[in-house]
Amino acid sequence: MKAVVCKAWGMPETLVIDELPELSPAAGEVVIDVISSAVNFPDVLIIQGKYQFKPELPFTPGNELAGTVRAVGAGVSQYKVGDRVFAFVPQGAFAQQVVAPIAAVMPMAPGMDFDVAAAITLTYGTSHHAVVDRAQLKAGETMLVLGAAGGVGLAAIEIGKALGARVIAAASTDEKLAVCKDHGADVLINYTTQDLREAIKAATGGKGPDVVYDPVGGSYTELAFRSIAWRGRYLVIGFANGEIPKLPLNLPLLKGASLVGVFWGDYARREPAHNEAAMHELMGWLAEGKIRPHISGRYKLADTPQALIDMASRKVTGKILIQPQL
Repeated sequence: MKAVVCKAWGMPETLVIDELPELSPAAGEVVIDVISSAVNFPDVLIIQGKYQFKPELPFTPGNELAGTVRAVGAGVSQYKVGDRVFAFVPQGAFAQQVVAPIAAVMPMAPGMDFDVAAAITLTYGTSHHAVVDRAQLKAGETMLVLGAAGGVGLAAIEIGKALGARVIAAASTDEKLAVCKDHGADVLINYTTQDLREAIKAATGGKGPDVVYDPVGGSYTELAFRSIAWRGRYLVIGFANGEIPKLPLNLPLLKGASLVGVFWGDYARREPAHNEAAMHELMGWLAEGKIRPHISGRYKLADTPQALIDMASRKVTGKILIQPQL
């Protein structure tokens, strides 16, 4: 089977496509023929050795996937060959086959599309954990989403609206903001052409947002925190900007506000029952049309390096996918 392989830490151009032996499942595992796998910003960092999780070389990147069960290991009764499933794995999704423990696998709902299934786990799981669990966003509150046109940003917008909140989307271009509006954002801020603090002030009547969702980091973090409402919750999602910002700690004091860390991967590992309940809620919202992953591009397996280059250069809105069988 063909797979993308990272043999040395480096940029996407250093990845290679190799022919690897077909996989076999151990007890409690399944092998999945991958129909669709999703690209996420951490994939760009992992291949450079810059992420919290650092696998041993060589390895195949990619975490999110959907496909059909190819083989089942001893003791597996939940799934059979041919079942349509989606999964989140530590690595290996950018390949024609992947092995996954059954705890990491979920059945696809009837009529569910492989691309949608591949696109929902990490971004929507992260945003649900952030917005519902960590921020405890309530109906009638206001949430500001930075980097709102990315995968986790659009998921946060939709989840905020599903909860009955008012959502302000901030992004770098009018084209990206149009996507945010299509996914339910109530107010749009272009932070390359508008003064972010003034725009937030105008959008909230001077009160500030109750929750700030920040997957970007960099120079906008302090500006957004200075605008947060009394008792606001500032969600630290990630640093797509590449710069980990430093905040004066008098700001949380003066605002009575909280800095709230969000690490969905460890949450899913440490609190699997809570994460499973969150995924079931997301599946319900998907069936009701309250959430719908925005897929802006599809790439063949050989074009995976280009997909990661596009992700790194922030050309992507929503999700992009790898189709390993092509």
